[in-house]
Amino acid sequence: MKGLELSRQYYEAYGKDMIDRFFPAYADRIAVGLVGEGSECFGFDDEISHDHDFGPSFCLWLTAQDYADIGESLKEKYAQLPGSFAGFAPRLVTPLAGDRVGVLEIDTFFTSLVGVPHAPEEEAQWLYLNEQMLAAATNGMIFSDPLGEFTRVRNGFLQYYPENIRLQKIASAVALLSQAGQYNLPRSLKREAFDTAYLCVSEFIQSTIALTYLLNQKYMPFYKWMLRGMDDFAILPQIKPMLQELMRTGGENPRCCDIVEDICAQLLSELKRQKITDSDDDFLLNHVEHIAAKCTNAS
Repeated sequence: MKGLELSRQYYEAYGKDMIDRFFPAYADRIAVGLVGEGSECFGFDDEISHDHDFGPSFCLWLTAQDYADIGESLKEKYAQLPGSFAGFAPRLVTPLAGDRVGVLEIDTFFTSLVGVPHAPEEEAQWLYLNEQMLAAATNGMIFSDPLGEFTRVRNGFLQYYPENIRLQKIASAVALLSQAGQYNLPRSLKREAFDTAYLCVSEFIQSTIALTYLLNQKYMPFYKWMLRGMDDFAILPQIKPMLQELMRTGGENPRCCDIVEDICAQLLSELKRQKITDSDDDFLLNHVEHIAAKCTNAS
């Protein structure tokens, strides 16, 4: 059973009754679900994931006032719920993980992940937010939110980057992947500087992944889940197997340059489809200035 489903069933079996019995006056104010850090929140967990920070659990999110009123007593009742459930042992919590589940105050929860309690009102502030943490703040599942406050705040982040910010990030990713893959990689191979070639391939792969997330308007998760997250892409799903082929080819085989060019051709087609560029130039670095110039004109 996946962690999200385990969490939902655990809440249905024990959490809902706990709230109704001991906190009836707040039953229509408590949001419940599983969102945040951890592979189970993304739906990426497997049996190996179960060795730490995994087990029957869920989050209960309260407003600041409600947290002040019942936070401590709700924590006590939550701690009294059965540890084992559906064949799973009690949740094993590691010191570095912190308080990922249990009773949480809404503003504090989002601030702990993103650094701010709600989506920025000023466009430029989005530049300072960590994308991996934005992914963590918008993943998972909400089981119940009768008040709607947690959902409202979360939806502010789910609206994704303002278009100007997205274009700036796209321009940066295009510059990095083109410089690494289309310019420096073939030059390194000509010099037989294979160590540098491997670094070029690595930079190209990471920047290409970043670009495909931006083109899909999805936040990119922590590096170990980047490729796994591409399985859900509606746009450019073909890029993942192309990148995997590039990884297998490595940085010494001249074939890697052909794969890079094939990937860049797919990226250019999508950039044109989204009207981010209108040039047919297959050297993507030449598109960066045009993309950057569009930023201030974006609606």
